[in-house]
Amino acid sequence: MNITKKDIDALNALVTVEISKEDYSEKVEKVLNDYRKNANIPGFRKGHVPMGMVKKQYGKAVMVEEVNKLLQENLHKYLTEEKLDVLGNPLPKNEDDINWEAGDFAFEFELGLAPEFDVDVKKKAVTQYKVVADKEMIDNQVTTIRKQYGKLVSKKEVAKGDEITGTFTASEKELEQKTTFELDAIKGKKQLTALTGAKVGDAVVLKTKGLFKDEHDNQKHLGASHDDAHGLDIEVTLTVEEVNTREMAEMNQELFDKLFGEGIVTNEDQLKEKIKEDAERQFEQQSDQKLLNDVVESLIDSTKFDLPSEFLTRWIQVSGEEKLTEEQAKEEFERSEKGLRYQLIEGKLRAENNLQVTFDELKDYSKGMIKGQMAQFGQMNPTDEEVDGIVARIMSNQEEVQRLSEQLNTNKILQFFKENAKLKTKEITYEKFIKEAYA
Repeated sequence: MNITKKDIDALNALVTVEISKEDYSEKVEKVLNDYRKNANIPGFRKGHVPMGMVKKQYGKAVMVEEVNKLLQENLHKYLTEEKLDVLGNPLPKNEDDINWEAGDFAFEFELGLAPEFDVDVKKKAVTQYKVVADKEMIDNQVTTIRKQYGKLVSKKEVAKGDEITGTFTASEKELEQKTTFELDAIKGKKQLTALTGAKVGDAVVLKTKGLFKDEHDNQKHLGASHDDAHGLDIEVTLTVEEVNTREMAEMNQELFDKLFGEGIVTNEDQLKEKIKEDAERQFEQQSDQKLLNDVVESLIDSTKFDLPSEFLTRWIQVSGEEKLTEEQAKEEFERSEKGLRYQLIEGKLRAENNLQVTFDELKDYSKGMIKGQMAQFGQMNPTDEEVDGIVARIMSNQEEVQRLSEQLNTNKILQFFKENAKLKTKEITYEKFIKEAYA
């Protein structure tokens, strides 16, 4: 057997695998002998079928199968030993021209080669958002908490700040939805006027256009479909069934202990600091995801290299369950090109900076995650035996291992970008972050 490679250009090559009769004949003979021993052919005792008959009936099929096995094994071995960084899989070039009656064969395969390139994570500056909880947000959260832990007091008539429970109906859209909402959620002035002063048992007719501050509430409170919720303009009737107001909980030690545990928070300033810390910890997850997305886009844009586009398009055309047309394959390549470029960039960064996930790192990551989850349910000091037992169960589940590996891989590359990319930090409120980052 002989395998040779001819470079077409920097991104394309042709590999030729030459297989002679001596390479496969012994294996073919062995398989045919096994067939002869076990063949059931009328007129012959088992194991006494003439070899000539066995060869005539099975010889070509066995030879083709054994040659293909030899071909695939040695082609894969060659690519591995030569450390060829190929994209996609080798594409057979002359398979339709093979003469299976000949004793010797030469198989040709086209290769798409990964490009050579350098990655500079400091080439282009990327904004890293530090999202802060401002005074207004913290005060609003304090109010929400006090309402949540406060006392619900029944009333007979609707006034500012009250909660209304009732049923919305509309024959035009076949709506009938029981719901509870705050009067403060109402946007339209005429609707506010109609609801203020309404009594339990009243049926109030309202226009839905501009009824709620958020049009998605048409879906939540009226029961409208997602498509109907936007721009809904009909009349609905609200039958008022309950009116309640909330007396806010007092800012005292009892409330602080309910929220954070006994004695952890002892005054309003500490409460607000806790709220700020918790909020900004959650904001950090969103800003991290934004940073990761932006660095990825920046690297794709600034890292220039060519791809074996024609090869990859042909590979896409034939590699799926159903063969695509040339036009479909081109469209699929265009859709996937950006992702492929980043896979190559990320692969190079991981290889050059030792960012691969090890088994021990995965176990440690799993332990930390488990301890965090147990702490949420009040188990602050689990034993090593308890944690190790759960880790063992997780590590035996392939899907869980895959999921955790992806999380840890993402964390590693994100941390690498934080430490090495060219970043400019921008402090911003959450409201402005949403407007600026996702405009």
